[in-house]
Amino acid sequence: MSITKPMATPNRSLADIDRDHLIHPVSAYRAHEARGVTILESGRGMYLKDAEGRELLDAFAGLWCVNVGYGQESIVEAAAEQMRRLPYATGYFDFGSEPAIRLARRLVELSPPALQHVYFTLGGSDAVDSAIRFIVHYFNAIGRPTKKHFIALERGYHGSSSQGAGLTALPVFHRNFDLPRPWQHYIPSPYPYRSPVGDDPQAVIDHSVAALRAKVAELGADNVAAFFCEPIQGSGGVIVPPAGWLRAMRAACTELDILLVADEVITGFGRTGPMFACEDEDVSPDLMTIAKGLTSGYAPMGAVLMSDAVYEGLADGAAPDVPIGHGFTYSGHPVSAAVALEVLRLYTEGGILANGQSVARRFAAGLADMADHPLVGEARGRGLLGALELVSDKASKRGFDPALKLPDRLFAQAYRNGVIFRAFGDGIIGLAPALCCTDGEMDMIFERIRKSLDDLLEESDIRAAVA
Repeated sequence: MSITKPMATPNRSLADIDRDHLIHPVSAYRAHEARGVTILESGRGMYLKDAEGRELLDAFAGLWCVNVGYGQESIVEAAAEQMRRLPYATGYFDFGSEPAIRLARRLVELSPPALQHVYFTLGGSDAVDSAIRFIVHYFNAIGRPTKKHFIALERGYHGSSSQGAGLTALPVFHRNFDLPRPWQHYIPSPYPYRSPVGDDPQAVIDHSVAALRAKVAELGADNVAAFFCEPIQGSGGVIVPPAGWLRAMRAACTELDILLVADEVITGFGRTGPMFACEDEDVSPDLMTIAKGLTSGYAPMGAVLMSDAVYEGLADGAAPDVPIGHGFTYSGHPVSAAVALEVLRLYTEGGILANGQSVARRFAAGLADMADHPLVGEARGRGLLGALELVSDKASKRGFDPALKLPDRLFAQAYRNGVIFRAFGDGIIGLAPALCCTDGEMDMIFERIRKSLDDLLEESDIRAAVA
């Protein structure tokens, strides 16, 4: 039986078309239908403009990604030039393209010293998925096939692919997806504000190391393949571990004979200060996943960087003419690679990285100033990655009743006040302004956030919850 689709109705609005046809990522479908879409039309520097002409300060860099800001013409020109010359080149059949080859070398130059090889993906989720596949293949290839279990952090985020979403430890990514898998496990987050061992830095570090050792002992050392972690946990609420935490986890992984995978999809490319967060503690992971700031969101691209040891295990695991069966049509896409090369040039030669490091001082001061607000329990951050955790009682660190729908109301109020940030479901404001931000724009971000919190506190049910 054939099915005839209804004829399109002329002159329907974009909002109506969106409601009828476009599925939005990580959204409540019926709620979105009822609310309707907010259409963004243009961007320049730190600012976005919506379809109604409202100008907004973007304090979240799109989705942690537009690190160089909107409207960088040199990136547009690099993409256009590459499209004219060679819009697509497959990496299959021993083909390649100049931008992808040069980008691989540049990433090796900029990343931690152990990382010498690059596999390109379309984004962060498939970079994590690729890392998992490479690790499974690696241990099979070197004759250690029992090493199949993976450990990650509670509140961690490692994308929403079929495998990576299981390492992600956020319930919304598991619900009705039959996740996590039996081979995916978690240890507590290094969350000083809510740690069971208190906020003493060394105690938090020791607690994490002990938890990793205990989980490996529980599963059996010969059965554990890798530990995945973000140097700073992003979508879990911008959880900032104490200084020295990543170095301690690197040492623990080496001691326990498991691979360390640093997920720098959010923290990479100047977000925390240096080019990569691993640099803060001189850590070289065995594999590293990157995306977002790699192209500053101007084109889809991610990557897995891997050490010589892992690469050699993969390469030598079969006869030389037997292919390793993992690949994507758009791996090393020449236009995305050309965009990434120009973005990397802007970070380094263009002064964007240095500007981010400079304005980070203003960001830290703005966070610290917000700590005295009646709704703020903790202000935390590193570089240009930060959070304000809202509480109804500072002494007990008690959050807000979900029935108040604080995140939705907070985001809406901030939007009215001309600033965009991430409003997490547990009352945490996530901030990730672009590295091109000026001191004046940074001050304006915090002025608008403070006004939004003040406006929220004027609402009777919120005021009653705090009282």
